Amino acid sequence: MPEDAEVGRILVIAAHPDDVDFGVAGTIAQWTDAGIDVRYCIVTNGDAGGSDPSITRADMARLRQAEQTAAAKQVGVSELLFLAYPDGRVEATLELRKDLSRVIRMVRPDRVVCQSPERNYIRLGISHPDHRAVGSAALDAVYPDSRNQFAFPELLAEEKLEPWTVREVWVSASPQPTHYVDITDTFPRKIAALRSHASQIADADQLQERLLGMSTRLAQQGDLPEGRLAEAFLVIQAG
Repeated sequence: MPEDAEVGRILVIAAHPDDVDFGVAGTIAQWTDAGIDVRYCIVTNGDAGGSDPSITRADMARLRQAEQTAAAKQVGVSELLFLAYPDGRVEATLELRKDLSRVIRMVRPDRVVCQSPERNYIRLGISHPDHRAVGSAALDAVYPDSRNQFAFPELLAEEKLEPWTVREVWVSASPQPTHYVDITDTFPRKIAALRSHASQIADADQLQERLLGMSTRLAQQGDLPEGRLAEAFLVIQAG
């Protein structure tokens, strides 16, 4: 696995505004602190989120984009791309693969972070259909689409986007993680990022306690010292 010092740019692909912060914000804060260029690609507009029926779906989409932008700043990220697919209706189509291949060729990341395409039967909530569809399309965009000049040839012929080979993929929320990141020092920034999503979080203090417990369990699973907190990933060599 390449050391972070060898990684210049990371692209994080997620289905919804707030997915990044629930899953990987503690790790991202460490990367940006180390000087790595981290960028987000959020696939849906988040318009199916929230619980207030008085907010129009168009207003919810705008609100969630603003919340995600504010959350990203808490962990040192300022470059965000929103693809604005309808929330709750994502499928791993050729069109989505093409859109993600375009983003990969534009950003040219060494590492891609995405959600798991597998259903997690222990933690069903992290296996939202949009998460699985985006994870599947992201992996297909990494291999073979973004590196193959003959896949979506219009990206090269019309948009002048040269093929790009991603070196590795970090899959969040995988049922079979292989790598654990100690986020004890950046956990407060993860919580600060999540507090930015006020339209989605009814009780931020309760959420903090729940995430504290989850991060503790992941640290124990990864054999980290007692009292540490962790995020977990399945790391795949792709390049």
